[in-house]
Amino acid sequence: MSVDHYENFPVASFLLPKRLRPAVQTIYSFARSADDIADEGQAPTSIRLELLTEYEDGLARIEHNLTAKSELFQSLEDVIRDYRLPLLPFRDLLSAFKQDVVKTRYDSFPELLDYCRRSANPVGELMLYLYDAVDVKNLNESDAICSALQLINFWQDVAIDWQKDRVYLPQNEMHAFGVSENHLEQQIADDAWRSLMRFQVDRARAIMRAGAPLASRLPGRIGWELRLVVQGGLRILEKIEAVDYDVFRRRPKLGKLDWLRMAWNALDG
Repeated sequence: MSVDHYENFPVASFLLPKRLRPAVQTIYSFARSADDIADEGQAPTSIRLELLTEYEDGLARIEHNLTAKSELFQSLEDVIRDYRLPLLPFRDLLSAFKQDVVKTRYDSFPELLDYCRRSANPVGELMLYLYDAVDVKNLNESDAICSALQLINFWQDVAIDWQKDRVYLPQNEMHAFGVSENHLEQQIADDAWRSLMRFQVDRARAIMRAGAPLASRLPGRIGWELRLVVQGGLRILEKIEAVDYDVFRRRPKLGKLDWLRMAWNALDG
């Protein structure tokens, strides 16, 4: 299992209240379908950007009370109205997806974190709105959890992203640790690579732990859901360490025993 923030979207979780499942399913369908436009298939860049612009136009029609042009946006309009959701998180997601179409390298960590702000954080924000749990502290800790999940997914999927000609490791940090793109092409897990990845894993863990108090503070099902999400991210980091950072040959993923361990840790925490 990936810790990708869409694959782990709690669409059918038994912890998700039944009343929220249609809304979460609609938001998931919006995010997943737009992400697929950016990532899947063989469509040229111009077509991908055009299709994502149509999604932006769909949000604009909702904003201006115009009739939706598709079933997806009709459902999305209902969810946005019913739960008074802001449009900015949806627009941020589309901005990140468009960026994925045209940008394949990141010069620095702040630049990468800005991408996470738009590609991952909106998911947590929208969930807080659905649960009527929005305040500054909750938003900040949700952002930390979501950004950490996105970073963990990058370190988990280094080899997969390379096949798409994408490198999410910050270029200046690669240079500082003596790592080049030849490491990615040749799948070289030497001391330089391990040092770089150890640095990335430690930082992602620190960011996740900074947001983790939110999971204990939120009551009921959303708290349990979030505790499992946090534990899943931390477990993937442990698995990256367990393979000595050689994510080229042994992509870390969660199995049944990991889920039992995560549930125990969530209960204990």
